[in-house]
Amino acid sequence: MRRQLAIILVAGALSTLLVACAGQSAAPAAEAPAAEAPAAEAPAAEAPAAEAPATGMRTFVVVPAESSAAYLVDEEFLGGALDKLGIPAGLVDVVGKTQEIEGQLQLNLNDLAAPLGENTFTVQLNTLTTDQSNRDNWIRRNGPRLNDFPLATFRATAISGAPASYTEGETVRFQMSGDLTLREITQQVTFEVSASLQGGTLTGTATTRLLMSSFGITPPNFANTLTVADEFGIEVQITAREG
Repeated sequence: MRRQLAIILVAGALSTLLVACAGQSAAPAAEAPAAEAPAAEAPAAEAPAAEAPATGMRTFVVVPAESSAAYLVDEEFLGGALDKLGIPAGLVDVVGKTQEIEGQLQLNLNDLAAPLGENTFTVQLNTLTTDQSNRDNWIRRNGPRLNDFPLATFRATAISGAPASYTEGETVRFQMSGDLTLREITQQVTFEVSASLQGGTLTGTATTRLLMSSFGITPPNFANTLTVADEFGIEVQITAREG
């Protein structure tokens, strides 16, 4: 976690008047207002700079126990699936989910269109779990080989479609673009994001749709058993707290 802290040091110069004799005391009294003027003006001049830390970048760190990352894909089980897998023929919406997600967001909530700070997220892919352990074990060892490529990394680079500023408690929607690295292949992707802030807690959901083939994955296809669509979705639900 990194936080930006502006520290302003104000130095004042004090002058001491030396009086040679009591008969010259009138002269120092006349000069006193001029000598004290800079000290009186200093606080007013520095006040705007002292308020600067209240604006700018804020850092939020993902809480894994309250967050998740999931893939969503369509599978079609064919006639042979019942004998081989005990699953009747038909279309199935598959969801694989994990809470092994880490990362942080750095946002300027006073200007959401401003350049982003360090916004990086990682997901431990070989911990994704569905309702079928056979499926989970297969994608870890075969096909996508998630045991060999266990990490997915997303590095956000830009936000678009956001309001100019943010009022706490509001739900805002915008697009977050960046680089997604999966199986050592990096593609630029854009997430649709819905998020809100309450106190120091940021919650949000980010979704996108991609192709397995874009990341070097051949969609599984087992003759007379099942086929898997090339297109899949990603849904990330995040709770992040200000660090």
